[in-house]
Amino acid sequence: MIALALTDEEIAACFPVMQELRPHLGAGEFVKTVRALQVDGYALARLASEGRVVAAAGYRIKQNLARGTFLYVDDLVTLASERRKGHGQQLFAWLVAKAHALRIGELVLDSGLQRTEAHAFYEKLGMTFTARHYHLPLK
Repeated sequence: MIALALTDEEIAACFPVMQELRPHLGAGEFVKTVRALQVDGYALARLASEGRVVAAAGYRIKQNLARGTFLYVDDLVTLASERRKGHGQQLFAWLVAKAHALRIGELVLDSGLQRTEAHAFYEKLGMTFTARHYHLPLK
């Protein structure tokens, strides 16, 4: 079952999954951080199996001059112990259906260079590598 995490309890239940992708996050600040992101349109979807969250996706609807309106996936992760069971594919299909329902013609995500397994997964789903993402730390 895929649904949005709306309550603090539902958001907190996504933390063990999200921590695999975002290990710098602390459990004590996770709900507060998600609530702050929601102000900017962030939504957190969760896929549950046997009563626990096994995959999660954070996304938002964005717009810019280069792309127009698009669905941007901030986070997409499945518990390592639950991979290769189709959960990630189900969640990805749900995101695509969400974009179609909103009449959005593009889904976009960034993926770290080290995540080669994720890249193979995205390419299997029909995504293409189309840009470079540059980063300049300012601290």
